[in-house]
Amino acid sequence: MTHYERAVQRKLDELKRKPHVRILAIETSCDETAAAVVADGRTVLSNAVHTQIPLHAPFGGVVPEIASRSHVQKIGAVVRLALGEAGLTLNELDAVAVTSGPGLVGALLVGLSYAKGLAYAAGLPFLGVHHIAAHIAANYLSYPALTPPFTCLVASGGHSHIIVVEDYDRYRLIGRTRDDAAGEAFDKVARVLGLPYPGGPNLEQLAMQGDPTRYRFRSAFNEGEGLDFSFSGIKTAVVNRLHNAEQAGEAVNRADLAASFQKTVVDILAEKSVRAAKAQSGEAGTKLALAGGVSANRALREAMEARAKRAGIAFYCPAFEYCTDNAAMVASAAYGRLLQGRTDALSLNAAPYLSIEER
Repeated sequence: MTHYERAVQRKLDELKRKPHVRILAIETSCDETAAAVVADGRTVLSNAVHTQIPLHAPFGGVVPEIASRSHVQKIGAVVRLALGEAGLTLNELDAVAVTSGPGLVGALLVGLSYAKGLAYAAGLPFLGVHHIAAHIAANYLSYPALTPPFTCLVASGGHSHIIVVEDYDRYRLIGRTRDDAAGEAFDKVARVLGLPYPGGPNLEQLAMQGDPTRYRFRSAFNEGEGLDFSFSGIKTAVVNRLHNAEQAGEAVNRADLAASFQKTVVDILAEKSVRAAKAQSGEAGTKLALAGGVSANRALREAMEARAKRAGIAFYCPAFEYCTDNAAMVASAAYGRLLQGRTDALSLNAAPYLSIEER
């Protein structure tokens, strides 16, 4: 056993007697450099985020190489800020956690390398966290009394999953997108409508000014009884509607188009998520959560809550500051693993395509 391994074992033994466990977490999976300190998986002591939106806006999307370089430049300052806001030193922490996948491999490696260095230097347990598990855990920050099992829709730029959270580190995937993720479809439609980056939030703002019943976009696949999604066809229908109108010289109300597209996607996500929850036995069928970057969309939050209420299902959704990528949610997810005595070796590598059921 190495010196580091002995130090970690001593720390794990101490945790069994400590009243509170404080975890420093780092998130660099895409275009946010974030660090946070969270106590007991529920209490946020600090939550520092440096956004790269101004860097990527001229390109209309995230440029992986630019993202990685920015993480290298900012991660030290962001971690120091998180520790300073929490009023703690590295030696006063109980563990270090970091997003290990999925995500952009270069960006992930920046966070992993920095977190490993901190853990080794301080002799602290090290935990790699799945990005989707972290988004799910964001709900624990807003609802400290929430515990598994429950059903959760994770909707983001890269994922659209319906997951049964069976325990803090045990997940069962029961529905997923067959093509574009919901957030990806939002961004692509926003680009066609001439909206600036980031597309999703700007499309939501435009949709607020439009009539959501003006256009109807049908999808035979999504009207089936299955729990999987398909958004590529809907996206293409919107693009074709706009292009056909432009070629015919017809005026198109872009706000109506945005509102109608948003309503179509929101209705599909909400209907399938509630149906999935109702199909579960025990507590998982009585609690439905929403997570991921698209959970910041107000239309989706309201539709999910209304449908869940009609079905007699309790609804949970993170506060807005925990919807998009942040490190507080990573620390919360790590706490659940740490309670079960699960840590990772410093040899852990980035896994850009890691399935949540593999962690």
